Amino acid sequence: MTDMVSYPDVVQLAVPIFIVAIVLELSWIVIRQRGGRYETRDAVTSLIMGAGNVASGIILGFLAWGFFMLLWAVTPMDLGSAWWVVVLCFVLDDLRYYWVHRFGHRIRWVWASHVNHHSSQHYNLTTALRQTWTGTFTFMMVVRAPLILVGFHPAMVLFVGGLNLIYQFWIHTEAIGRMPRWFEAVMNTPSHHRVHHGRNPRYLDANYAGVFIIWDKMFGTFVPELDSEKPDYGLVRNLGTFNPIRVAFHEWVGIWNDITQPGLTMYHRLMYAVAPPGWSHDGSRETSKRIKARHLTENPHDRGTPGFDQAGK
Repeated sequence: MTDMVSYPDVVQLAVPIFIVAIVLELSWIVIRQRGGRYETRDAVTSLIMGAGNVASGIILGFLAWGFFMLLWAVTPMDLGSAWWVVVLCFVLDDLRYYWVHRFGHRIRWVWASHVNHHSSQHYNLTTALRQTWTGTFTFMMVVRAPLILVGFHPAMVLFVGGLNLIYQFWIHTEAIGRMPRWFEAVMNTPSHHRVHHGRNPRYLDANYAGVFIIWDKMFGTFVPELDSEKPDYGLVRNLGTFNPIRVAFHEWVGIWNDITQPGLTMYHRLMYAVAPPGWSHDGSRETSKRIKARHLTENPHDRGTPGFDQAGK
């Protein structure tokens, strides 16, 4: 087994590039008067969330690393560290990211960690830095287990995960319209990811890809950005605050308040944690599926159009 494998911390190395890119985007918006919008309090909140994500990684990162090394110790597989192994690991880890991201929108326990990334009502490069502080508590690290068990070293898995995160930084912008058609067909782009951040009924639960948009096309979750419908960014119910503490923990508090309601069955309490966001035992709230259904009732002409073409199936 290859235990002494190391890779650079590419996310840390990319921080200066992130800063330069943010300055350039802001300058472009100010000079050209188009391509997005910045709000100081919103951008500062995103930066604080990014710093908190780094801090939580430093404090709690040993848990995931320890789990991964335990798996590495028991697996008989070792694919080595050749360049093609790294490339294969990158592609498979992006597939892993797709499913973790999809779980993050369909399982409330995971959404409680991911929701902060969608809490900004603006869409610019600082939004990419609005990352979770509580990812460890979702236990989504287990989705990386198959990669390690088939022979990818944990250090390699984390390395390609960092590359994935870096790629996703540049797609958080309105300053770039659409890329060449061949690129849009295969890769995740600003246009595709703007859809993912939209709270429009048409754009809910779409475009979970990290790097390769082909996963969404394979699994039926791809929705194109329409020129006729600009994404409305944020949450279905926006927070109305720039307090990073509330941004980071509000959904966890919501889960606790829901599962501790008096008079609920154990099934109801469990569902408040694992059902899709918006689920309620009495039907008083709306999941994304119900929001889409209500939209179609009010706008029947949208049935069969992108974002609603799977409605009722």
